[in-house]
Amino acid sequence: MNEIDLRRFDLNLLVVLDVLMIERSVTRAAERLGRTQSAVSHALARLREQLGDPLLLKGGRHMQPTPFALEFIEQARPILRSIRRVLSPRHAFDPRTSQRIFRVAAPDFAISLFTALLTRLRDEAPGVALEWTGLRDPMLLQLAEGQIDAAIAPAQLRLPEGIVSEPIGALTWRCFARSGHPAFRKWGPRAWQHWPHIVVRVGDNLTPVNTAAAAARLDRRIVAWVPNFSAIAPVLGDTDLLATLPSIAMRDAARQYRIESRHVPFALAPLPHALLWNAGRGRDPEVAWLRERLRPLVQAIFNNRPLGVTRIKSSRHLVK
Repeated sequence: MNEIDLRRFDLNLLVVLDVLMIERSVTRAAERLGRTQSAVSHALARLREQLGDPLLLKGGRHMQPTPFALEFIEQARPILRSIRRVLSPRHAFDPRTSQRIFRVAAPDFAISLFTALLTRLRDEAPGVALEWTGLRDPMLLQLAEGQIDAAIAPAQLRLPEGIVSEPIGALTWRCFARSGHPAFRKWGPRAWQHWPHIVVRVGDNLTPVNTAAAAARLDRRIVAWVPNFSAIAPVLGDTDLLATLPSIAMRDAARQYRIESRHVPFALAPLPHALLWNAGRGRDPEVAWLRERLRPLVQAIFNNRPLGVTRIKSSRHLVK
């Protein structure tokens, strides 16, 4: 793709592409935008020419996006949201009428947190939407740029300038295995070292366990890696593997997969976590409102207290 001259690029085209990516139809996109089909088709043609990619291709009942289109719109949507916020009239935030989309980054073992937060937001702000993103590499940059509203992450991360960090507690550790695992019959350091382990490969998440085990002169034999915590429980339930994880990682899956836990048989310090947000948006009433609802839920999880989650109420705003 040739370099784009932003002086000649019409930002309205991004609005059209955003709707097209949602509707996957020129006809429906035109209806939603209040334009003619011809105007939307012309806008799509201009986008294809300027971006050097077909973007949306005919396929079945709906147009199918190209890989470039999917990647491009993921980067463009936060920019569009930022522009809308800057251009929107300044007024007091009213959660009852807000149509805001909040983005929160958190570890994937925090599914119960996401459910609890979504339930509370639906209760107080039925028009608000919530997007959960994982702790990926660009997360801190997206937070600094205002593309993510809040994040829950290990406190030892090196933060870029402009991010506020508030301690929210520390995760304790447990060792997990299937119910009736032989290692648990005579549990201790030797059993922990003897049996093979499964781990989650997320950045440097192995370091605290490996460092503590090495200090206790123990060696962990890792035979399996998975990309996220949600994949651990099914594997543990059907194998003789062990896993040393934050205690809340199996909070919702232990009963379903018949998984038991034991204390870590060596000294392993809790892992401090923090609530992060953009310093420049610290007084944004919308972001402050989100933090006030997120903070007690995070503290409940880190202190192993019940969240009091109820079923999400039906609403005319929900997709049927």
